[in-house]
Formats: sequence, structure tokens, C-alpha cells
Amino acid sequence: MDFFTLNMESQLEKEAPLADRMRPKTLDEFVGQSHVLGKGKFLWRVIKADRINSMILYGPPGIGKTTLAAIIANTTHKDFKKLSAVTSGVKELREVIKSAEENLKLYNKRTILFIDEIHRFNKAQQDALLPYVERGIIILIGATTENPYFEVNKALLSRMMVIPLYTLNREEISILIDRALKDKKRGLGKYNVNIDKEAMDYLITISDGDGRIALNSLEIAVLSTPTDEKGVINIDLETIMESLLVKTAKYDKNSDEHYDTISAFIKSMRGSDPDATLYWLAKMIEAGEDPKFIARRIIICASEDVGNADPQALNVAVSAFNAVDAIGMPEGRIILAQAACYVACAPKSNACYMGINKALNDIKNKPIGKVPPHLKDASYKGARNLGQGIGYKYPHDYENSYVKQQYLPDEFKNARYYIPTNNGYEKIIKENMAKLIDKKE
Repeated sequence: MDFFTLNMESQLEKEAPLADRMRPKTLDEFVGQSHVLGKGKFLWRVIKADRINSMILYGPPGIGKTTLAAIIANTTHKDFKKLSAVTSGVKELREVIKSAEENLKLYNKRTILFIDEIHRFNKAQQDALLPYVERGIIILIGATTENPYFEVNKALLSRMMVIPLYTLNREEISILIDRALKDKKRGLGKYNVNIDKEAMDYLITISDGDGRIALNSLEIAVLSTPTDEKGVINIDLETIMESLLVKTAKYDKNSDEHYDTISAFIKSMRGSDPDATLYWLAKMIEAGEDPKFIARRIIICASEDVGNADPQALNVAVSAFNAVDAIGMPEGRIILAQAACYVACAPKSNACYMGINKALNDIKNKPIGKVPPHLKDASYKGARNLGQGIGYKYPHDYENSYVKQQYLPDEFKNARYYIPTNNGYEKIIKENMAKLIDKKE
């Protein structure tokens, strides 16, 4: 490294955000992920024994994926290479692979390749890794915030362990903050900082399990607050609130969080919990989700999960879609809330949903039944000569506009697809159908 590069690296280190400066150097310093990194746990043992296998570290931002890779680099006796999927391509991959082959041939030394944001590699780039991971020429460690089962090639994924990592809890965030306030070399220990309990609690809460947000927000608060007459930097709730960027929901339209949130929203409506329904609705609105997408989900739930237990639910949901389309946001949030709450509070029945699925299953997997002759079209000349329409009974000619006759094919004449429940209006449907079925011709 020449003088100018050394000077640049030195400046970058000095100006690095607090979260980067406070990165743990050893496994013992690492905070969180005790389910795999606690003493005696799987990943702890693997790192201590230097028996690293190809793996994917999967979890949200700010929980230590890159830090964990750096710790592995510091503790392993293998050659360690690092690439970013954002800035690297096949050319850089080939250079690393060539180096890994030479290490193995000449020095009997294996290479660990860490790829940050591996989900950003396209199929061709991922395919380029496959033979070398399979042969063991490189040990691949990928870090991703996206579900690897969706974003990583199945062939590559089958040769790697997926290690799920989780957001930090309140105690773990508190440990990170406390360390930063005490560390005089890398942290804020050279400042005389007094942070009150209310401010601390808010900082821990608003960081939402993201250590990077917690530390960098703390640094802004400390560096932007003047000392008092005693040389103390006092951090109160207002200071912390003003030192944070506007909190945004962890939500991307192509991410797990998108699908998980809409799933929670639908399941809350299905489960008749209007409070949870409004919570997940609020998250989607705040994250900028397309209101028409939300309205479509409400329509589906109104039919699939409410059905004929309250037929009005579908009318409300469809009206909400049209109203949101006409009015837009932010007022559309009120309409979405009304429709979602109506569906959540309505009696539930999936009888129609189950019925059509059962009928489709019969259509797909069994011989298609023939239309009974008396139901065939008899509107054209000569139809009767073919035996079509003969024997059909016109229901309106009978009492209550009902008469017993076969409508299903012979092969399915005893099939039952729609079985009304005793919930809501569907109970009335069930009773009416029972009366008709019992009626004598």
C-alpha cells in the first residue's frame, strides 16, 4: 500500500460512522444471535474449530452479518477474500477462483470467499460459483437480507447451509450503546455523555433491532449537542428524536417483508382481529404500498374467508376498491380501514372457496362427466331429434321455484361441493337448502 492510499484509508477510518468503528473484532465481543453463536452452539463451534463450510447468513440489516464474516476472517487459518455483489462481476469472481486454485495447489490452503448482498448476483454469476463450491475449491459465505430460497439458485443453495439471523433484542441494543459510550478509542468514551432513561428507551425502541441505526443515531446526538457549563453532553428525548431520520417501515415490494406483512394482514382479517388488521394496514400505508393492491387483497378475503356468511362483505370490499381508485391517498386510508375492519369483523365461511377447489380437483383429476341430456341446449331446430332438452323441468313452474332433478353428470350425481356452515347469513342459506332438498316432488 503506497503512502497516498494509506493516508486515504486512515482518513476513512477516522471518518467512519460509529457503527463501523465499533464492529466487534472477536467472537466473544459479538452481540446477538445466541441461537447459533452462543457458547457451545453450532456456529460458535464451527468457527472455534476452524471448520467453516459454505453458508448463507440471512437476516435483516444492522444485525452483524458482515461483522460475523469479518470475525471469521480474523479467526480462520484460511485465505479470506471479500466481494460485494453490488460492485463485483464475473471477472472479479474468476480472479478470486484462480487465486483459490493456486492456494490449494501450492500451499494446501483453502479460500473463504465472502460475498455481501449475494442476492444481487444474477443467475450467470451464481452459476459461475457452483462448480467451485461443489468441488470445495472455495468456501462460500454469502450475506443477504432477502430470502435465499427465492433469490439464490437452487443448485447453489443445496450445497450451502442457510443460517437465519434475527433482529437484536432490547437488551442487546442496550449493550451496544453502553459499549459505545464507554469505549474511548473507537467509541464516544472521550465525551462526557449523560443520556436520560426516556431518551435511551426511545432510542432502543426506534432502532427496531438494528444496531447500525442505534449507534449512528447516538453519534449524531452526541456530536451535535453542546456541552453544559460542567462539560457534560446531556441527551434527552427531544435530542434523540431530532437526531433520527424519519423512521420507515422495513418493507420493500420485492422483499420478504412485503409478503410477510400482507400475509399477516390477510390472516388478521381471516382471524377476526380488527386491531391487528389495522396495525398491518398502517404499516403497508406508511411504507408506501399501492392502495389498490391492498384493496384487492381485501376483496379476495371478503370472498374467500367471509363468503356467504355475510355476502355484503364483498360489496363493501369492491366499493372500497372503486372509492380508493377515485379518491387516492391519503384519504383512501380511511376507506381501506373501513373495508378491512368490516371484513375482519364479519362472520366467516370458506365454504364457497373449498367448494370450488373440490370441484376443480374433480375436473382436473377425474374423467369429465357428460352433460345430462335434459340439460343440453334445445334452442335450435332439430335439437329434440337428438334427444336434447327432453325431460327438463322448468323450476319456476313449481312451488317455491324448485323441483328435484339431476343437474350433475351421472358420474358425479352424489357429489357435494358447497356445504354451507352455520355462520352468519350462511346459516339461513343452509336452512333454506335443507327445506328444498326435503321437499317432495
